[in-house]
Amino acid sequence: MKRSILCLLLSFVFLNIHSQNFDSKARLNHIALYVIDLKTSTAFYKDVIGLDTIPEPFHDGRHTWFGVGVKSHLHIISGATTKTEHDKNTHLCFSVPSVNEFVKRLEKHKIEYEDWPGTKMKITTRVDGVKQIYFKDPDGYWIEINDAKE
Repeated sequence: MKRSILCLLLSFVFLNIHSQNFDSKARLNHIALYVIDLKTSTAFYKDVIGLDTIPEPFHDGRHTWFGVGVKSHLHIISGATTKTEHDKNTHLCFSVPSVNEFVKRLEKHKIEYEDWPGTKMKITTRVDGVKQIYFKDPDGYWIEINDAKE
């Protein structure tokens, strides 16, 4: 009996220490993009990328929130007045089961994509076998879509 209680106590202490160490690490909460037209950008991220909206607390007509992972969000915030140029190295990346199937969605919406070097309507296959494409959202932010499994 004493041995069982001791094991239970040690397990609790270990789990408590482990969870404290985990909780002290930073983790992604959200990414915010400043956009010109909230309606256009919301439709893009819903209909083209395929994200689901989640409740946002402001209810001011200037925000749309999307779930992008466990306790991680994408916030679209209206108010930008001009598009700004962004380097392709700065991009959002979403994984899908099939890049080829996703390309059909882009074609349906008449959105051009390119491979990493910039060849239009081409798909990059990385050295690890992952396929990827790049394109811009309505405000010029770069998006990568790939079929990475992890």
